[in-house]
Amino acid sequence: MSEIKEKVVIITGASSGLGEATARRLAKNGAKLMLAARREDRLKDLVAEVEKEGGVAKYQVTDISDRSEVEQLVQATKEAYGKIDVLVNNAGLMPLSPLAATKVDEWEKMIDVNIKGVLYGVAAVMPIMLQQGSGHIVNLSSVAGHKVFPGGAVYCATKFAVKAISEGIRLESDGKIRSTNISPGAVATELTSTISDDEAAKMAEQLYGIAIDADAIARAITFAIEQPGDVDVNEMIIRPTKQEL
Repeated sequence: MSEIKEKVVIITGASSGLGEATARRLAKNGAKLMLAARREDRLKDLVAEVEKEGGVAKYQVTDISDRSEVEQLVQATKEAYGKIDVLVNNAGLMPLSPLAATKVDEWEKMIDVNIKGVLYGVAAVMPIMLQQGSGHIVNLSSVAGHKVFPGGAVYCATKFAVKAISEGIRLESDGKIRSTNISPGAVATELTSTISDDEAAKMAEQLYGIAIDADAIARAITFAIEQPGDVDVNEMIIRPTKQEL
């Protein structure tokens, strides 16, 4: 708890799923939170619940595919708390489909959110963290960032990119910024709700029948953040025990 208490943490995609679970767990450990997502009603409710339990949280409605909104999020965090210790790049989309379905609009949305959204966050916090001489960026990749599967080529490409970005942060920050790449398997969240292709939806439904709770990933993120400053947990893959992919 001592390594998390008073740390200022930005969490994107905080209105549900992994982001919400991570917010709840970090708040209980004493972090000061800035929660970001598009759905203001859910953010308001989550902040109220955190505060009711004695935690500290604020929110900023943010579309991470909009660079200016991400910059405003980071600036609002700096103004509210005076520093930024951790960015959890969690927001993401997974509209799976085979390449032959040519769902180009969905491909573009995944690239905008899953890759560019992560990069916008990195670009906004990195100068602050380098000036501070410390910081931690936690990126949510996926098991799909380690293995390509039919119907997931573009999604996998975005998550391979996140893994590469995470390693780039580690190599280029001269030890000032810790970098953690978290790769979840099937987790019970809203991620599958964006799948419009019937066959891909059936495949996902079958896989997600063994999904684990979002708090499993929140615990992993908490573990990475709570390590002493000279310890950098670079990579974690967390799957259901029964998941083969």
